Amino acid sequence: MSPKEIKYSPRNLKDLLIEMKNTSELMVDLAYSAMVYDDEDIAHEVNNLEERMDTYFYQMNMAAILSTRKVDEAEEMTGVLQLASSSEKIANAAGDIAKIVLMDMGIPLELKMALREAEETIIRSTVSEDSPMVGATLGDLELDTETGMWIIAIRRNADWIYDPDHSTRIRAGDVLFARGHDEGVPLLVELATNHKYIPQRIDHERILRDLERAVDIIVDMKNMAELSVGLAYSAILFDNDDIAEEVKAIEVEMDSMKYDLQHWVLETAKHVENVDQLKGLLDLANASETISDAAYGIADTVLRDIELHPIITLAVRGSDEVITRLKVEDCSPIVGKTFGELKLSTETGVHIMAVKRNGRWVYSPSARTKVESGDILIGRGSHTGEEALIEMCSCPVRKD
Repeated sequence: MSPKEIKYSPRNLKDLLIEMKNTSELMVDLAYSAMVYDDEDIAHEVNNLEERMDTYFYQMNMAAILSTRKVDEAEEMTGVLQLASSSEKIANAAGDIAKIVLMDMGIPLELKMALREAEETIIRSTVSEDSPMVGATLGDLELDTETGMWIIAIRRNADWIYDPDHSTRIRAGDVLFARGHDEGVPLLVELATNHKYIPQRIDHERILRDLERAVDIIVDMKNMAELSVGLAYSAILFDNDDIAEEVKAIEVEMDSMKYDLQHWVLETAKHVENVDQLKGLLDLANASETISDAAYGIADTVLRDIELHPIITLAVRGSDEVITRLKVEDCSPIVGKTFGELKLSTETGVHIMAVKRNGRWVYSPSARTKVESGDILIGRGSHTGEEALIEMCSCPVRKD
C-alpha cells in the first residue's frame, strides 16, 4: 500500500502539541485495552490514530520551520520539536502493542488479568438499562472525581466513540472502557451495572513455566513507563532537575528489566512448542521500554538546560490530563493521614505520582505513606479533579 500523502495546512503550534500529547496517551490506553480484551476493532483504531500522529508531526515540523527567523528562536523551538518527537515515539509504541492483538500472538491470560490489576488499570463494563448513568452526560456524572476512573472509549452497537468528552451522553447497552486506580473499579462497575461488583476469577490450564516472574516484570515495566511519562511532563512544567534525573534513572532500570525478561524468554523457549506467546511478551516489554525512552527524551530538555518555548507549558496545562503541584500546609486536613485512608485517586480522580519531602522525592507513594506538613504533591488528572484535590487539601476557613 502506497504511503498516504500528507498536505501542509497552517496550524497553531500549541494546539498541535496538545493534540499530539492527548492522542499519544489515548493510543497507549486503547492499545492496552485492545490487548487485555482481545479487541481487534480497538487495535485497528490505534493504527488509524498512528496515521493521524504522522500528520500532526509533519505539520509540527513545518510550523516550527516557518516560525523561526533567529538563532534564539531556533533554540527555543528545539525543545518543542523534541517534545513532539517523543509524543510520536509513544504513539509508535502503542501501535506496536496493537499489532500484538492483530497478529494474534496469544498473550497469556495471567498477564491480561495482572494488567487489569496494575497501578493504573483498564476495565470494561456494560451499562444496564436500570443504571443511573443512562441518559446522563459524562459532565453530569463527573466519573473522574466520583470513581477515580476516566472513560477512554465507548462501544455503542457497531460504532465506537473514542476519547469522549463532557457532552457525551450515556445510553443503555453502552460498553465503557475506562482507565484509573484499581480502587475505582468496583465503584464504576456498580454504577454502570447497578449490581454489586464481584471480582472475576478464571481457572485455566497453565502453559508457560514460572510465568509469574515474566508477568511481574511486564506489569512493573508498564507501571514504570507510565510513571516516567507523567514525571517527564512534570519536569518540564516545573523546570525541575530532580524529577528529570529520576526519569533518567527509570530509563536505565527499564533497560535492566528488559534484559531480565529476555533471559527468561530464552530459558523458557526450550520447553515451549509455540513461541508466539513468548514473542508477544518481548514485544510488550520493548513497547514499555520505548515509552520510557521517549519520556527520557522529554526530560532531557530540562537536563540539558534547553530554553523551553512558553507554548510547551501552555500545551501541558491545556491537555486533557493535566499535571498539578500542591504544597500541603500545616492546617490542611490531610496532614497525618495515609494515602490509603485519603483515597485521593477515587475521591478526586488525581493520581499522585510523587511526593517531595525534606528535599527528597518519594515516587509512586504507597497506601501506607503518611502525608506530612510541607509535602509537595505532584499528580495527574483532569481539570475538575485538580480543583477537587485543591479543595480537599485546603485549610478550613476560620469563622470569627
